Amino acid sequence: MALVFPFSAIVGQDEIKLALLIAAVDSSVGGVLAFGDRGTGKSTAVRALAQLLPKMKVVVGCPYACDPAKPAASCEHCRGKSEAELKSRQVPVPVVDLPLGATEDRVVGALDLERALTQGVKAFEPGLLARAHRGFLYIDEANLLEDHLVDLLLDVAASGENVVEREGLSIRHPAKFVLVGTGNPEEGELRPQLLDRFGLSVEVRTPEDLATRIEVVRRRDAFERDPEAFIAKWKKEDDKLRRKILAARERVSSVKVPDATLESAAKLCMGLGTDGLRGELTLIRAARALAAYEGDASVGDKHLKRVAPSALRHRLRRNPLDEAGSTVRVERALAEHFAA
Repeated sequence: MALVFPFSAIVGQDEIKLALLIAAVDSSVGGVLAFGDRGTGKSTAVRALAQLLPKMKVVVGCPYACDPAKPAASCEHCRGKSEAELKSRQVPVPVVDLPLGATEDRVVGALDLERALTQGVKAFEPGLLARAHRGFLYIDEANLLEDHLVDLLLDVAASGENVVEREGLSIRHPAKFVLVGTGNPEEGELRPQLLDRFGLSVEVRTPEDLATRIEVVRRRDAFERDPEAFIAKWKKEDDKLRRKILAARERVSSVKVPDATLESAAKLCMGLGTDGLRGELTLIRAARALAAYEGDASVGDKHLKRVAPSALRHRLRRNPLDEAGSTVRVERALAEHFAA
């Protein structure tokens, strides 16, 4: 197994690190899209998160890694069984890569040809969506994903289930995952329908100050020369982050969102002219997850300010009279709103 650069050792790139931690605390936030320059550590941060995540309980023998305490209703293996009847074990949270050139069969699943030929049985061979259930589905260069795969992802992301009707098969299985995408804006934009499915959108830029650039090179070089020693050096920091994620997951449902905070979020979204209400929902969920991560009992303005750019920048309508970028528009709205 390839050794992965530790999450806590990543220099700078605070916005993508925070967004990934928020998604790890509360999957209902809706995933993370990271756009930016090549070679800025986008993929490194995503793969490092996979190593950081606490293990999860799964049902032994279940092809969809159901939670023994709450099996999916659409899982044929676990349906109708009590927790006492289901044996469980702990496994790492899956982070599944979706290659750009993947076939539809590989993504959604298909007929198990080997069993069909040798046993004459119509059996389903689960695809990448099944493997990603309860975990993360990672798309590098998400803006280059083929349209038919985008359509598939939109359907599954909306329903939390994958439906396969082909080759005499009729299968419905759970497929709830956190969508994580990275890309380079120079290579094209994301389809609006898919863009809207990402809860948070972050910008990853090349560091511009000398000290940060030097530290990035120093740490990367140290990792490549002796990965085991470097990982051991940062293990204590990664363990600390893992404990914070676990504590935040336990705490997040009890974090209160005052009416004043709800009003603030709504006014901010109205001032920016965001489409629909998904902006407010994501903003509140992300702020609540951040509050839980930081050990706060309720959501306040400080939490809204920190997550607003990533929760709202990809939801703004184009304004031909305003040449400012979406990030600048969100920051300007924050300054006006919270100065009032």
